[in-house]
Amino acid sequence: MPNIVLFSGSSHQDLSQRVADRLGLELGKVVTKKFSNQETSVEIGESVRGEDVYIIQSGCGEINDNLMELLIMINACKIASASRVTAVIPCFPYARQDKKDKVGESRAPISAKLVANMLSVAGADHIITMDLHASQIQGFFDIPVDNLYAEPAVLQWIRENITEWRNCIIVSPDAGGAKRVTSIADRLNVEFALIHKERKKANEVDRMVLVGDVKDRVAILVDDMADTCGTICHAADKLLSAGATKVYAILTHGIFSGPAISRINNASFEAVVVTNTIPQEDKMKHCSKIQVIDISMILAEAIRRTHNGESVSYLFSHVPL
Repeated sequence: MPNIVLFSGSSHQDLSQRVADRLGLELGKVVTKKFSNQETSVEIGESVRGEDVYIIQSGCGEINDNLMELLIMINACKIASASRVTAVIPCFPYARQDKKDKVGESRAPISAKLVANMLSVAGADHIITMDLHASQIQGFFDIPVDNLYAEPAVLQWIRENITEWRNCIIVSPDAGGAKRVTSIADRLNVEFALIHKERKKANEVDRMVLVGDVKDRVAILVDDMADTCGTICHAADKLLSAGATKVYAILTHGIFSGPAISRINNASFEAVVVTNTIPQEDKMKHCSKIQVIDISMILAEAIRRTHNGESVSYLFSHVPL
């Protein structure tokens, strides 16, 4: 593909290299470092004048540092006369801070909107991301946003790795994920259920109510992300007590902070499956239940289609049933 340059930030270089390999490209030369006062420095090592630039940087690890690095890289390419700069952000940072949850929270920030503004001001012309926590985040931007879905890879994993998938039930651990699980259930031609949860405060679930019949079935919990994993571990217990024979969890973004790994190790999951939007090598060393789905093909195809002016939505509207 002519007139295209692919750069990697420092947050997830393995994924960037996988995308580059699938596109038959070499990653562009860029040096990122920090000064002694912890300011981020970026040096673009090749010409980007008139080029279609893609910068891959996931919202993980040292999130604030990686976000700042992405903003500086975007701006560096823009003022170096790149024709278009696309930020490829597999896991969008601050996506859970997308609204004011309760009446009276007049001083709560909507940080996802702030991040959108920062990306636009830095000079991004286009955003590619995956499984946004809230679809309305796309409306925070005045530039095009392509929200990709891990669903094709999830469907393939279920069919290839769960022998009893025809007798499974797809479960959402909260009401907000109902649309996601109904789509997967429809494609597999199986039933779905959901769990209504009430929180005392962030990252702490008060109680759960199961809506649906999971008795004598394989339950597959599907969600966009898991952080401390309190919700999915409580949900697994709820499903097993309701008669499920096995419980799997499939998540797009495996953040796994705080007590997450110990909770997964102590829970009754057959497997906890995540995509590689976030690096998982260190987590897998401490938890044998974690398995990873590679989504570099989806990102690479989205980049190829964007560069060639083809439909990105075609990727998902023509997934075989």
